[in-house]
Amino acid sequence: MSESTTCSGSSLAAGELLAGTATEGTSWLAVEVRGAWGRDAVVDSGLLEIVRGRLEEFPGKVLLVRRPDRRRGVTLIRATVDERGGTAVRQELGSLEELSGAELDAGDPVPGPIVLVCAHGRRDACCARLGPPLFDALAPLLAPERLWQSSHLGGHRFAPNVLVLPHGIQLGRIPLARAAEVVELLEDGRIPLDLYRGRTLFGPPVQAAEIAVRAVAGCDRIADLRLVSHEGDLVVFETPDGELAARVEPRPGPEVPVSCGADPEPTAGWVARIESTA
Repeated sequence: MSESTTCSGSSLAAGELLAGTATEGTSWLAVEVRGAWGRDAVVDSGLLEIVRGRLEEFPGKVLLVRRPDRRRGVTLIRATVDERGGTAVRQELGSLEELSGAELDAGDPVPGPIVLVCAHGRRDACCARLGPPLFDALAPLLAPERLWQSSHLGGHRFAPNVLVLPHGIQLGRIPLARAAEVVELLEDGRIPLDLYRGRTLFGPPVQAAEIAVRAVAGCDRIADLRLVSHEGDLVVFETPDGELAARVEPRPGPEVPVSCGADPEPTAGWVARIESTA
């Protein structure tokens, strides 16, 4: 498959914007499951019914994660996203069967950001092709317990995709050559804004507004912004220099395949314009 026929290559060539494309979610559970994942990671990966049922009951987003170097044990990571940065705890189980009786909110706090790289090959070919090389590029730069391959994060056409927990930062189209730069920024509590899809605690219009405000205000620190209000199409953020308002409107995106092998289809986009300084 040539780059021009892949969903990620088509999206990039069509100039589809990253802003406002992050998956929405404030409550996340990452469960270590080695081996192949089915197309629907929870339903189609051969999990025991008691395990699958527990995951399906979780009130939030469930991801399967793995590391090539791991052979024993099961890691659970429970993350809650908020504007202040969020919280994440990690616990170790002896087997997946223990998940049925585990307290999911228990565990030890995880210091520093947790980086999840989508490598869900049975969901999309671009994630299979682009995810593992990025994982390998990041591996020397992060402690092992803070870097995982992940099941579907949303948005195959923006591969390679990364979700940073507990901040809820989603990044896309990360070049391998920029792996060290991305890690350095994240460790410093900052965001590579040109790779930024948005924060998962916001809906798409607010994601797009936040990115526009950050660009105008020159704010790349996670803690620089606080959402003040979202009324209709007007979104107001507090910045270190005062409030900035952005008016957000839907704008049709290019027709591209949303996954490899699919026919091109219309996509949704957003345009955010800075309105005023409050």
